[in-house]
Amino acid sequence: MRLNVLQRLLERLYQIEAGHNVEDFLITDANLATRLDNSTHARQLREKLLVYQDETGVHVSLYLDAEVLAHLQKHDPLRALTPQNLAEFLLALEGVSHFLYLVWNAACGRSVTLLELEMQAEVDKFLTVLSLARSQRRDLPPAVLRHALFDAVHFDRRLEGGYAVRYREANRYAGQFCFRLETNYLRRKRTKDMMQEIRRFYRLGQTEKIGRIHTLSA
Repeated sequence: MRLNVLQRLLERLYQIEAGHNVEDFLITDANLATRLDNSTHARQLREKLLVYQDETGVHVSLYLDAEVLAHLQKHDPLRALTPQNLAEFLLALEGVSHFLYLVWNAACGRSVTLLELEMQAEVDKFLTVLSLARSQRRDLPPAVLRHALFDAVHFDRRLEGGYAVRYREANRYAGQFCFRLETNYLRRKRTKDMMQEIRRFYRLGQTEKIGRIHTLSA
């Protein structure tokens, strides 16, 4: 599976263009990723977006474990999304989602928060998996997918303080938003209206995203 192809799927979904290809910023060397990671309490992960900003601009790298990429090459989810490749696909999708959201907003002159990145990535997972399943003629009810992504989840016990809060909040808000997509649009087959909704949501900042979720839930 090519990460650039996955990026294009998201760009078409939201009608945006990043102007950069994620594969040009990809690293698979875990030691290099460790050296580049200057965050507090850095963790060993199979996927992480590495960001550094100085007076010259924003510097970005996306680290993905080489074994994850090898698995996706052997079992391409864009051809057949199955339980065998779903976990690796979601990991890669999260990385591409983070990259695209950060780069697109930076090009628009906007900053993003970590909660924003995580929240949008969770929404991207729901929409992309659902879209792929339908294009591959697989029966995947939105409610089943939503439960798997947002209800039947387990968080890393090593997460501390703000990290744990951020991941839980992102999961909660994204789950609420996807529930409203399901009830307001998918069940009623209002596909065109849903596309307008998700594209509007993508362009909102953190405060506006949360406000929109509350409005839809009211």
